[in-house]
Amino acid sequence: MESSASVRILVVANRTAATPGLIQAVRERAGRGKCTFTLLVPAWAHGLHKVMDPEDAAAQDEAQATLELAIPLLEEAAGSAVEGIVGDHEPLNAIHDAINLRGFDEVIISTLPQRVSRWLRLDLPHKVAGMGLPVTTVTAQGREQIPAHAQA
Repeated sequence: MESSASVRILVVANRTAATPGLIQAVRERAGRGKCTFTLLVPAWAHGLHKVMDPEDAAAQDEAQATLELAIPLLEEAAGSAVEGIVGDHEPLNAIHDAINLRGFDEVIISTLPQRVSRWLRLDLPHKVAGMGLPVTTVTAQGREQIPAHAQA
């Protein structure tokens, strides 16, 4: 494998997109070799909007605001430009879309702590690993690495 190839990393986050744990994980991953980062923020609707219109424009605006806040911090950590994309309101669908349309080699999922994380209750990290990509999960408790094909 040629060392000049850049590893494409999809970073998936919402409310934790600008947190110190994720910023540190990006910094450490960037330090291990040449890579590019794309931040995916699912456009998650809140309250009654989840029922009435999960793809509500307000959710899109909120996701865009999250990107605008987090990208400069992640760029500093990565030492290079970070692309940002708003995805489907369902995180697994958003990740599938991003991987299928853009192709990635690794995924970093940043989520809330275990006791409150919807993504961890949905077992999102293991479902993504089942797609054949290595996954690193970042929470307030630390990081967990899940090798590719580690479907439970």
